[in-house]
Amino acid sequence: MKYPLSFLEPGTTPHAWCSPVWLCWLGLLCVFLYAALRLVVHEVGETAGTLMALTGLFAVLRWGQGVRNSGPLWLLLAVVVVQLISWSTGYFHHPEWLSDNPRLDRLGKWFLFIGLAWWIGGSTRTTLLIWSLGLAGLIVAVFWPEGSLEQWQRGLQGGRAEFAIRNAQHDAMLFGVGLLGLVCFAGRCWRGGSALAWGRRLSWSLALIVCIVGIVITQTRAVWLAVLVVLPLIAALVWWRGRSTSRWSRWGLAIVALVVLAGAAVLHEPVTNRLASEERIIVQAMEGDWKSIPYSSIGNRLLTWRASVDWIVERPLVGWGEKGRSLVIEHTEWLPDRTRDNYGHLHNSFLEILVSYGLLGLSVVMALIAWIGVGAWKAWRAGAMPGDMALFGVAFFIFYLIVNQFESYANFWTGAYVQNLIAGGLVTHIWRWQWETGQNVFPSFKRKAVL
Repeated sequence: MKYPLSFLEPGTTPHAWCSPVWLCWLGLLCVFLYAALRLVVHEVGETAGTLMALTGLFAVLRWGQGVRNSGPLWLLLAVVVVQLISWSTGYFHHPEWLSDNPRLDRLGKWFLFIGLAWWIGGSTRTTLLIWSLGLAGLIVAVFWPEGSLEQWQRGLQGGRAEFAIRNAQHDAMLFGVGLLGLVCFAGRCWRGGSALAWGRRLSWSLALIVCIVGIVITQTRAVWLAVLVVLPLIAALVWWRGRSTSRWSRWGLAIVALVVLAGAAVLHEPVTNRLASEERIIVQAMEGDWKSIPYSSIGNRLLTWRASVDWIVERPLVGWGEKGRSLVIEHTEWLPDRTRDNYGHLHNSFLEILVSYGLLGLSVVMALIAWIGVGAWKAWRAGAMPGDMALFGVAFFIFYLIVNQFESYANFWTGAYVQNLIAGGLVTHIWRWQWETGQNVFPSFKRKAVL
């Protein structure tokens, strides 16, 4: 006998997601563990994520009529095919540079959100709980491990803090995503009507301060740039919505603006020094003076990006396989020795996809982004996705697009974790909208079945 998942809000019909009740609870447990522990207890979180993905994919294929014909499932198949094509063609062209078997998890790990979206079951409440667990896991991860408090002290004294997650750049990205989430959901966190309202507001305020200070002390310029671009955009969208926006949302934005200004006043010196330190190198690159670009953070990025262009041009359609990003650095003779010794990737997710899997790989990634973007827009317009959640989706997309131009977040486990958490929450609402309306994200593709 099959049972519907019981975490949908009142007023929604629960028959869209049906699977054995024991499997539902197992899937949800894996989702909770993945969200809460991936940044804190890596092995437990990773195992939970794998089990979440496998059970969810099985459930979608077994019971997800209509859902299994939607974009993410077809794009998962496409990404497997693209990786097989890249590995197969490379086997005849440069077998000495390929692994013994195709590493299908390189792009496949981006699709863990399919299982997460299924087990959330279209529930806004559960989605917000999952995202809250992810933020809580981040805060624990930057305070709990030994030496974390020393890093906070170092950062507040003007040094660059680096926590035990991966490195300062990845810490900063996670803080940035946390900040955007807190801003977008300020209205929910500050609204009254509950005995726990002030506790919720206090938790929001403390988390906001942690994320803002964390962004400053990890001294990652790409994250600073992305935050400076996205926060005004959020403010503009909130004020543009006018009367439909709660006063708590507007007050939340005002509070964020005040905290940002206060932080800038106190910590402006390390920020300005970090931004100005390599301005001359950017000018050299714009003038075409590549030979004299020094060994530095920005300098090495520019040199490896320039080297990657030659490799992409040679195999633009299928790329060089999963090791493409390291091949560029190891086998480009004109790169400085220090660059080849200390850098193993290109610090740009899109260039790495092009080098590894060519235009075929990039086209699949762009198709996934387009499907989620258009689907989220339609779900919001139909009322299946809350406005603040749609706003967070837009903010995250722009933020993540910017930061991935300067660091390969999407190709590391930290980026895959964030992508899957957020994409899973958005996709579950898109599926819910599809079930409620019987429509498809792209109407030109006729659905073979309805939920």
